Amino acid sequence: MAVAWRTRSDVWDRFTASDPGLIRLAAAVRTVAAVLLALVVLAAAGIPVPMLVTGGTAAMASTATISEARPKDQAVTLALALPTALAAVVLAAYLGSWPLTAAAVFLALIFAAVYVRRYGERGKALGMIGFQLFFITLFVGTEPQELPGTCAVVAAAFACSAVARFLLVRAEPEATLGRLRDAFRARLAQVVAAQTALVDSAAAASSAGPDADRAVEELRKQTARLHECALMIQTRLEDGTREPRTAALLQRRVAEAEIAAERLGVLILKARHHEGVDTLTLHLPESLLPGELLPTGPAAPAPVVPEGGETEARLRRDLRALHLLVGRTATQDRGTALTHLRNRLIAYRDDENLPPASPAVQDVFRAIGELTRAVLGLRMALDGPQDESDDTLETMRSREELEAEDASIAASDEETPEPEGLERPTTRLAFQVTVGSALAIVGGELLSEQRWYWAVLTCWVVFLNTTSTGEILVKGYRRLLGTVAGVVAGAWLAGVVGERPWLAFALVVLCVFGMFFTAPLSYALMSFFVTAMLGLLYTLLNTYSTDVLVLRIEETAIGAACGLVAALFVLPVRTASHTDEQLREVLQRLREVTEASVAQLGGTPAPDLLDRARELDTALDALRQSAGPLTHPASPLRGRRRTVRYIVALLEMCAYHARSLAATAELLPYSKRIAADPRLVQAGERIDHNLQALVARLEPAPGDGAGRGGAVHSGSSVAAMLETAPGPGGAGAGPLEPGTVAYRVLRHLQRLDEGVVGLARPLGAPVDDGRGTV
Repeated sequence: MAVAWRTRSDVWDRFTASDPGLIRLAAAVRTVAAVLLALVVLAAAGIPVPMLVTGGTAAMASTATISEARPKDQAVTLALALPTALAAVVLAAYLGSWPLTAAAVFLALIFAAVYVRRYGERGKALGMIGFQLFFITLFVGTEPQELPGTCAVVAAAFACSAVARFLLVRAEPEATLGRLRDAFRARLAQVVAAQTALVDSAAAASSAGPDADRAVEELRKQTARLHECALMIQTRLEDGTREPRTAALLQRRVAEAEIAAERLGVLILKARHHEGVDTLTLHLPESLLPGELLPTGPAAPAPVVPEGGETEARLRRDLRALHLLVGRTATQDRGTALTHLRNRLIAYRDDENLPPASPAVQDVFRAIGELTRAVLGLRMALDGPQDESDDTLETMRSREELEAEDASIAASDEETPEPEGLERPTTRLAFQVTVGSALAIVGGELLSEQRWYWAVLTCWVVFLNTTSTGEILVKGYRRLLGTVAGVVAGAWLAGVVGERPWLAFALVVLCVFGMFFTAPLSYALMSFFVTAMLGLLYTLLNTYSTDVLVLRIEETAIGAACGLVAALFVLPVRTASHTDEQLREVLQRLREVTEASVAQLGGTPAPDLLDRARELDTALDALRQSAGPLTHPASPLRGRRRTVRYIVALLEMCAYHARSLAATAELLPYSKRIAADPRLVQAGERIDHNLQALVARLEPAPGDGAGRGGAVHSGSSVAAMLETAPGPGGAGAGPLEPGTVAYRVLRHLQRLDEGVVGLARPLGAPVDDGRGTV
């Protein structure tokens, strides 16, 4: 029984880790509930099948497209969406007999639906609902005399959507944030479990083998998932908390825990002599990293702790204790056992409590102490005041540091200015989609006078959530791939359904669930479910034929091609120029984080360090998405693909070390053991200069379009620079002492310096090593 319970718990933990906060599951269940409720209510009223299709689509659109965080805002948008939907239905019904006029109005509606996205989530929802209801009215073929009944059906569907949204599956931002926090705990525990497995694999006779490689890959995967969950929490903090200061506090604690966990993983890899791994980030799976940054040979067969088995056993025991501590909430903390474990682990923050071992292994134990402190801070932020009666001196000191940090937190209200005119993304996209849709109407009419709107629908959706021509090309390819698979499935399902309409409706509901559950994961899967659902809808409407589904493939191909043509010739955003812009943003954010962190480490206060680190992570995620077409396996530009992957991997590594610098700098004002070191400013100046040179290199120069910027400086190591610079008291040079802040951040500064210099070659910047520019 206990084994079955643990198995079920483990499966659930893995599911929640794959869907942090159950956001996709809740959205899919809410949409299915609205569609089912609408179908039941309308069928009970004796509504004919074509109107049932309209009602189900209206319920789906009004539920899925409204994504505002607050229920009050959702209610306002839903109320505004009903007249929008009714107007779209009336227009489509009256214009259905005049194809040219209907096409012109459809284009105007498409332009408006995209243009109003500038007004946020409400504008996006209203535009989508208007478009979808106009489309479904054309799809069903509603006649003007049927409008009273159709409008009543749409109104009933909206009422069912409201019931599903506000009563059956409520979308409370606080509850979503709570589930995200639980998912973060689960993922943090999985990271620690992967770290423990890595140590266990290294304890075997040889650390170079398939078990060790699998353990490293698992650690990369779990760390990347932790990072993803942390970013999801950060995007929902302000909506899920009632005070901005509380959101800022949770943001800091989540970031600290993520950074501490990643640092522990990197140090374990370094301690086990996994060659070259200390220059890599754990955010990307090894399969996605370029060969230039991967270990070139097998790791040296060496145990984690060469000094002896006692320290190794202690490390394994402490990692298991840390896993237990991470997975428990305050309400599950009974007795004093966990308190004693926490006290023992957090004591490793003090160098006097470290076991006798090599410096690399001692760093691992120190990292365990830092992660335990981060877990303590996370628990204080999430669960409130706790029993402090059993605290040791080190735990008390950590609590004091955390409370001092909490008192200094202030929320930031900085807003980024939006571009104007045709530079505004929504304006440019509106023109592109409209032109592409016009071409799709012409091409679609050549294939079929009745089904031309399929091409328009494809052109519409390939533009959504895309920016560059490369992204549109990849999305069109994925839609076509999903459509072909969906046609095959739809043909098979139509044969299975036969004359059983309720079986068809049940399968439609399953397809709706699949659409919204898989949409954030795979656009091809979503397209598969949409096409399979269409086959079932045609079966319900008694208009199914294999030729119709084949025509859908042809119309989809036409729509994707028209979208690509519009993206190429109407206010185009080239993939290369867009990624260059995103790259400049990442480098600028990296410079801000590094400059502020080094300034505070050198003695000059710098606020909001972890907020800046979060902005760096956000910019880096945007770059990865923009660079997706360039790194796609089908890309014919093999050399560029390798270069882009190399750049992204280096930036991942730089971002990790910048976050670690920010986390250490955050501790400095409250630490009683380390003091600021002005020598760090000199090391930071070279990194800052190099980042400035790279940013300038990516700026388009007037005239010939070539990049600008000076040379990137390299030369002596950061350690040599620190040892030759005047010390904190103005004294001369001297070796770095363990326990000082300079010693603690040396590795991060060195790796960051190496990473920034490494970016010079792929970006075409000259490098000055002190002997000349190359």
